[in-house]
Amino acid sequence: MSLSMHAASVPAFVRQLGAMLVWLDKAQAHAEARKFSPDSYLGLRLAPDMLPFTRQIQIAADFAKGCVARLAGREVPSWDDNETTLDELRARIRKTIDYVQSVPAAEVDGSESREIVLQMRVGDPRRYVGQAYLTQYVLPNFYFHATTAYALLRQAGVDVGKRDFLG
Repeated sequence: MSLSMHAASVPAFVRQLGAMLVWLDKAQAHAEARKFSPDSYLGLRLAPDMLPFTRQIQIAADFAKGCVARLAGREVPSWDDNETTLDELRARIRKTIDYVQSVPAAEVDGSESREIVLQMRVGDPRRYVGQAYLTQYVLPNFYFHATTAYALLRQAGVDVGKRDFLG
């Protein structure tokens, strides 16, 4: 039996996004135990030229919702990037989980050869077929931003480990 496009995407997104909710809970507990604002994590960066913690979470969520929408041939939902608290980031993650789970498997399955065209900020659009889009573009980017968010919390002293990353 082959792996369907839905099975290769939605469960992976849901599991990792669920793990991210746990990281945020642990970050909140860590900050409260040390008597500082949990929202101080929002601006953390690994390097001056990297996007901050908040954007890492937003972008990971965007890759998940955008992928499922495009594979299903749907319009990608547009959400404002206006989160300013851990609670708002949690709400975005939950909204993403709800969205990707709401798209029926039948709409995603069979999208292996569907053309996906991404308009880039600069240059020509990128063109993919569904399977390459998922495996070579979305999943690496999704995990990059999830990993960066995780690393920022680890660097800040939050007690998260490999089990927390894996969910």
